[in-house]
Amino acid sequence: MGRWEPNSRGRLAQAALTLYAEHGFEQTTAAEIARAAGLTERSFFRHFPDKREVLFYGIESVRDLIVAAVTDAPSSAGPMEAVGAALQAVGAMVQDTPEIARQRYSVVSANAELRERELVKFAGIAAAMAAALRERGVRESAATLAAETGIVVYRVAFSRWISEPGQPDLPAILRQSMAELKTLMVGQLEGSASLS
Repeated sequence: MGRWEPNSRGRLAQAALTLYAEHGFEQTTAAEIARAAGLTERSFFRHFPDKREVLFYGIESVRDLIVAAVTDAPSSAGPMEAVGAALQAVGAMVQDTPEIARQRYSVVSANAELRERELVKFAGIAAAMAAALRERGVRESAATLAAETGIVVYRVAFSRWISEPGQPDLPAILRQSMAELKTLMVGQLEGSASLS
C-alpha cells in the first residue's frame, strides 16, 4: 500500500488539506490523512513528523526560490529591490494554485497552534533571505531589516489577496505593497526633515 507510489508527500499534503477543511485540524488524525491518500499511517510518519508539518509541505521550495531570486537579482539592485524580486517569484508560484492557498489559509488562520508554526516558518525564510542578502554584500543589520520587512509585505499582500475578492493577481498586489512601503518611507523621511 503506497510505500513506493510516486508523490506520496504531495498526496498526503492534499489529503490533509481536504480533511482539515472538511472536519477541522483538531478532529483529523494522521491515520485518516494517510488512508485518504491511499497510504499507511506509518508512511505518513515517514514523510512528516506530525500532522501540523504536513500543512507546510513545500516550504523548503519556497525558501530555495526566495534565496535564488535574491541571489539572481541584478548586481545593481539594492536590498529592497532584491527582496521585491524574491516576493514576485513567490507570488507567481502561489498565484498558480489559488484554491490550495485559500484552503490552507483558512485552516491555518483558524488554529492558534498552526498560526504560531507558520510564524516560525516565516522566521526561517526571513533568515535565509537575510543570509542571501549578506552574500550580496549587504551589511548584517540592513540585510535582516530588508528580509524581515519583505516578510511583512508578503503577509499583508497575501492577506489582502485572499480576503478581498476581485483583487488583481498576487504579484500585482505585492508590487503595490512594495510601492506603498516606499511611499511611506519617503513621506517619513520628508516629515523628519521638515521637523529638523
